[in-house]
Amino acid sequence: MAKHPAPEVLYPDVVARGSLRAALQALADEGGLSVPFTAEDPGALTYAVAESRLPHRKRLLVNSWVHERRWSIRGEETAQGLALVQGDTDDLAQVARAAHAWHDGAALSDIRAAAPFVRLTGRFEVPDHDPVRLAESEWQHMRAEAGEQNWPAYQALVEAAYAEPALRALYPFTSHWTLRFSATTRPGLTITGPCLLALGVEEYLVSKGFTGADPLARTTTAQEAVAAAVRHLPAGLGPVASGTFDEENGRTGPQ
Repeated sequence: MAKHPAPEVLYPDVVARGSLRAALQALADEGGLSVPFTAEDPGALTYAVAESRLPHRKRLLVNSWVHERRWSIRGEETAQGLALVQGDTDDLAQVARAAHAWHDGAALSDIRAAAPFVRLTGRFEVPDHDPVRLAESEWQHMRAEAGEQNWPAYQALVEAAYAEPALRALYPFTSHWTLRFSATTRPGLTITGPCLLALGVEEYLVSKGFTGADPLARTTTAQEAVAAAVRHLPAGLGPVASGTFDEENGRTGPQ
C-alpha cells in the first residue's frame, strides 16, 4: 500500500504555523477578515472549524487532503445536518474567505461569490425549521444534483416526480439512486409509498421494496412511472412533519 506524503511535504506552511487553525487565522488576519478559527486539538494539522453567527448554521468544517495539497469545506444546516455549501481548493486564502462569509451570515450565493471554489448544494436555508420548507429545499437539492449527473433518465425521473403535486408534497431522498419518499424530514424519516428507479433509456421501475424488490410497474417513460407511484400512495397523507429520532429506543417518527 502506497504511503501518503508527510504533512511537512504537503503543508510546510501549515506545519510552520503549528496547526491548520493557526494558518487559517493568520491568513484571515492578514486579509482583514474577522473570523475566529478553532479546533478541539489546538495543534491539529488536518482540520479546523469556523462558527457561524447564524443559529441555523452549523460550524464550517475544513479538512486537509492526505494524498495531495488540497482542502475541503462543508457547511451544514442545523435541522438535519445536511450540506448547504461544500467544495475543495488548493488555495487556503480562499478557504479563509469562505469561512469569513459563512461566519458573518452572508447569503449562500455571496459565499460562492467571495470564494468561487464553493459549490452550492441547491438547498436553501430554513431558519425556523419548517418541515414543508425543508422538503422544498430537499427537492431543490435533488433537482440540482440530478442536473449535475450525466444520466438523463434519472434527471427525467426526478423532474417528473417534482412535477407531480402528490409526490412534491412529500420529503424526497435517495438510496443508491433509488428515488424514495417520506412523510417526515430527516433525521427521522417515515418512509411512505413506492420506490422509483431509472434503469436505462426508456426503462423505469416502480417497486415496493428497495432496489426493485416486489415490482409494481415497469414503464417506458418517467411520467408513467410517476403516475404508477401515485396510484400506490397510501391514503390520508398530510403535510410533511418534522422527523425525530428516539436514541433511547432507536425509533424514528413525526414530531
